[in-house]
Amino acid sequence: MRVRVDVTPDASSVRWEDVHGAARGVVYKLLNTQDKALAQTLHDDGWRGKPLKPVGVAGPQFVGAPRGKGVYSTSRDGPVWFGSPVPEIASVLVRALAGTEELAWGSTRLRVRGIAVDMDAALPAGEGQVELETMTPVILKHEGRNLLPGDEHYLDRLQHNLTHKADILGLPAPRGVRVLEAGPRRRFTVRGAPRIGARVRVVMEADGRFVNAIRSWGLGLDTIQGFGWVR
Repeated sequence: MRVRVDVTPDASSVRWEDVHGAARGVVYKLLNTQDKALAQTLHDDGWRGKPLKPVGVAGPQFVGAPRGKGVYSTSRDGPVWFGSPVPEIASVLVRALAGTEELAWGSTRLRVRGIAVDMDAALPAGEGQVELETMTPVILKHEGRNLLPGDEHYLDRLQHNLTHKADILGLPAPRGVRVLEAGPRRRFTVRGAPRIGARVRVVMEADGRFVNAIRSWGLGLDTIQGFGWVR
């Protein structure tokens, strides 16, 4: 399930370190308002004995914001996306967002104008070729080194990440993952550590149920920090 939250900021820009650095805290705060036990378990242990957190975030993505070097400018139209392929988590997020008037995105306050559940994600079950494009950079690593599209091991680590997610969800793993297009290198700092990646457009053979799930979760690592969100 994917949820779009339409927001209006109280500032002309978001601190660069808050763009992804604030996302994780926003998610846990929302979950904690409705289900403290779930929030704590997800934080401490991950999901079903695995460290991965099946939560995706993207935002804020300000439509029509002016571009400036080193500045993450805002506009009055700034959708934020939240999602999870796990019904228990998704339902808690929806309940929390339904009662939220403001999101504290780092030092920027985002006034909530409305929320809407994305109903366009439904795909029929059965395997077929699908293209997915990310809205935010995909984070992948090999032996502690950040990978970019075209690097050795990039496709291996992406396939491994998707297979691991499919296993946690009890769904068939995708096959034949290829990168069709990649955006420029992007670097962010999250909790004092660098996150380096790029937006990608990929193609794969995948079960429709898995495609639905990954659109609510994201590609790669650190999805709870706003990386790898699928457009």
